[in-house]
Amino acid sequence: MRIVELILNESEENVGIDAVSVVENPAIEENWIALKKHEIKLKTINKEKRILMGPALVPKKQIFRRNEETDEEYYIYFSEQTIRKASQLFLKNSNQNNATIEHTEKINGMSVVESWIVEDPTKDKSALYKFNVPQGTWMISMKVDNDEIWNKVQEGEIKGFSIEGYFAEKVEASKQELKSTVIDNDFAIIDDRTAYSTKEKAMQVAKEIGCKGFHTHDFEGRTWYMPCETHDKEELESFADYPDAVKNNAKRGIELNEKNGNKCATPIGRRRATTLARGGNVTEETIKRMYSYLSRAKTYYEDADTNDCGNISYLLWGGLAGLRWSESKLKQLEKLEETIEERDQEILSEIKQIFEDAKK
Repeated sequence: MRIVELILNESEENVGIDAVSVVENPAIEENWIALKKHEIKLKTINKEKRILMGPALVPKKQIFRRNEETDEEYYIYFSEQTIRKASQLFLKNSNQNNATIEHTEKINGMSVVESWIVEDPTKDKSALYKFNVPQGTWMISMKVDNDEIWNKVQEGEIKGFSIEGYFAEKVEASKQELKSTVIDNDFAIIDDRTAYSTKEKAMQVAKEIGCKGFHTHDFEGRTWYMPCETHDKEELESFADYPDAVKNNAKRGIELNEKNGNKCATPIGRRRATTLARGGNVTEETIKRMYSYLSRAKTYYEDADTNDCGNISYLLWGGLAGLRWSESKLKQLEKLEETIEERDQEILSEIKQIFEDAKK
């Protein structure tokens, strides 16, 4: 299992963080808090300032990643020094108004209005709002003038920040070579697979990588929880049965994006298009993201305008064909799950009947 430190290579172009995304499942596992400022009374008008606060990057926090093109699983982390430089470049490059939702769609009306590095966790402003973050954490506050996003915050549909940007890799060879070791109190590597101190975390990661449940391992005098119900990596399920129209839309989106200077879509959107264009596999979680974005953005899609970034982004995610396939696939998977649940119930009923008959 690779553990990769992401660093800044300032000699390259487009280095650093270029946007902040609002997401339902923040990778750094810290939810933001919505700050309701004291009401400002101006004549007879009461106006609430809508501000979100939360950590953007936490130093040495290991974040799970899975490369959909190679199926490789690995972890990334950032050092205090890299986080400090990245936060400075973010403002220096005037990216505080760049925002997306779930790394799929650019949104307006979101601005970073505060940015700071935590120097003393006990005395820092973040501690006043009950954040428990280590020294070197990059905290931000965002002003939300987008009604749709604010409603999602109120409804609990999005809970945190996730950064978008470009970094270079620096592999920690000493950790990469270890097949089984305890990294810290919350995380271990067993047989080159990741394991966690709680079943909740293992199940969360299982959902991210496309499997279900968890299994346990006793290691170094403790019980550890590993994602997926079995230890076999082949249990991870992904799909590539989408029609050629999805591939062709992605290819067209890539071509149009190149003609427009690659300024459209997020890095995630561009990678998704690369996977779809070559017919690569996508997980159930990715299919859910496809359907979520394509169904939401369908209203604004107008195929005739080949220079519009919204249209290009839509094509990168598979276009209308991608919407139809993702919807159909999710219904198929849901029906399969229902069938499995019905089968399990039948088996349980049969077992129960055997026990009842045995008592007679």
